[in-house]
Amino acid sequence: MVPRAVSTLQSVSVIACEDTRHSKKLLEHFNIDTPCIAYHDHTDQKSTEKILNRLGAGKNVALISDAGTPLISDPGYRLVARARNEGIEVIPIPGACAAISALSVSGLPTDKFRFIGFLPAKSTQRQKMLETLKLVTDTLVCYEAPHRILATLQDLSDVFGSDRAAFVAREISKTFETYLHGTLDELLEQIKANSNQQRGEIVVVIGGNVTADGSLSNDAEKTLKILMKDLPITKAASLTAKITGGDKKQLYQLALILQKK
Repeated sequence: MVPRAVSTLQSVSVIACEDTRHSKKLLEHFNIDTPCIAYHDHTDQKSTEKILNRLGAGKNVALISDAGTPLISDPGYRLVARARNEGIEVIPIPGACAAISALSVSGLPTDKFRFIGFLPAKSTQRQKMLETLKLVTDTLVCYEAPHRILATLQDLSDVFGSDRAAFVAREISKTFETYLHGTLDELLEQIKANSNQQRGEIVVVIGGNVTADGSLSNDAEKTLKILMKDLPITKAASLTAKITGGDKKQLYQLALILQKK
């Protein structure tokens, strides 16, 4: 929680919470006694109208979620859209975001990434969606429920290939936070072997397809393998890019995969 967030929650007329019981713990910790109302995925139109009426009357309303930045795979976008359409000012209070936090420490390329929210709950639908992302060269970031993490990693491995570089962040900023990196198959085996890794809030970061656009030739891969024998992978990827004209970031991701073989 940044200081601006605390002062904002103390000063508004009401706080719209995803779960008032869950938010109460946070508010009590910071001695915030502002009234709360529920606003979540199942909130009806009347609740939205009540909040808009408050805003229309000149009151300030804060919207918070159960964890991290609101609207990042959380409810609330309908309220923001309605408020915007009615000329009501909406201001973000920057704070924690699990997707960005995980990406920043994943070791995977961050210059181009795609956040895909939660993948479909059913395996058949999940695999169909993953097929559409199979050739994407951007780093992919998604959230996953603990009871689906094994099935999702299995589907990712089946569709993207078992040696695709990936990273799993669990319970970021909390007591039992853990970070795992490796290939999809390696992560699957690690999490299978430790039931504790199948709990809490999970972010999965997946490296993009390094060969989707054909930019990495066989010569580039051969050169990279030779240089990796004597150099750190960052240096090896950089020199390979200069020698072959390949993309340095793609070569670095390929080096991460080769390092695991």
